[in-house]
Amino acid sequence: MYIGLDLGTSGLKGILMSEDQAIVAEANAPLTNERPHDGWSEQSPQSWLDACDAVIAELGAKADLSGVAGIGLSGQMHGATLLDASDKVLRPCILWNDTRSHAEAASLDADPKFRDITGNIVFPGFTAPKLAWVKNNEPEVFAKVTKVLLPKDYLRLFLTGDYVGEMSDSAGTAWFDTAKRDWSDELLAATDMDRSFMPRLVEGSETSGTCRAIKARKWGVPATCVIAGGGGDNAASAIGVGVVKAGQAFVSLGTSGVLFAANDGYQPDAGRGVQSSCPSIPDTWHQMGVILAATDALNWYGRFVGQRAAALTSDLGALQSPGKTRFMPYLGGERTPLNDAGIRGAFVGLEHATDTAAGTRAVLEGVTFA
Repeated sequence: MYIGLDLGTSGLKGILMSEDQAIVAEANAPLTNERPHDGWSEQSPQSWLDACDAVIAELGAKADLSGVAGIGLSGQMHGATLLDASDKVLRPCILWNDTRSHAEAASLDADPKFRDITGNIVFPGFTAPKLAWVKNNEPEVFAKVTKVLLPKDYLRLFLTGDYVGEMSDSAGTAWFDTAKRDWSDELLAATDMDRSFMPRLVEGSETSGTCRAIKARKWGVPATCVIAGGGGDNAASAIGVGVVKAGQAFVSLGTSGVLFAANDGYQPDAGRGVQSSCPSIPDTWHQMGVILAATDALNWYGRFVGQRAAALTSDLGALQSPGKTRFMPYLGGERTPLNDAGIRGAFVGLEHATDTAAGTRAVLEGVTFA
């Protein structure tokens, strides 16, 4: 059997799957993120570890885990988890949908080598500009940083005791040579860092380590249980839905919204805000277009009108033609194709007849068209 763990923005999800790919058990632990200032989005890495313990304990309560051969990891991308020399977390993780580092991102993006080497715009949500922001605004924190891990790779440290990253997640840092599938010494130096700050790299399909004995005993999994390299959330989703060859694509609607297309080769298109990256399959690449608020927009609207998202959508009834009200889902800036951290959302076309249902439709249509 196998365990899959997905560290999302709103929760850590786990499944237990048999050899023939039947789901034996499922579990979920909710997560919250804090927004202490405009454009900020943070999460406590300790909450990920607590959630992991809770999810595996729930899976173990539903089924015997003694036959688990491996654990796969996927998760939210771009987050900056900063550790000191004793692996202590120095500050809350700055998440993928945090736009505070827009000035630092623009400064790095103005240097042609970043697009040349990464194949991407330096978006404010990427990891490198976040470290530049920490250096500029929290120098006492920056001085203590010895390791920078992406969220799922901090969870991996908890599982294996080792610093390991993989290609798909690392390609979203702005420190990665996407064509060569390796850290770029030149880009790291541009932000006063070097390889010692980075985890070693494996392909998503490779073994990254084995489960620490203390965790194996606690959870009831074998000490020989391997932890796969895994992938960023959308790279892992691509494997799950079979998007692995050029001409195949899928749409993912989570907190963010993603249009993901597989490529035969490395095809950067930074000028249009398209993100070029590495999937969880060796020697392949993909492109993504990302909006920052998909289900996040509907959840926001639900809070605004005092109803849950499920109730709002269940009342819509049969498919109807587009409504008169328009919604721009730019609640915390936007990535593709606008790359604008300052843009904000709006309802337009409001009239006396506009009701809650019309607003719900407008939000869904706004996300769809974006």
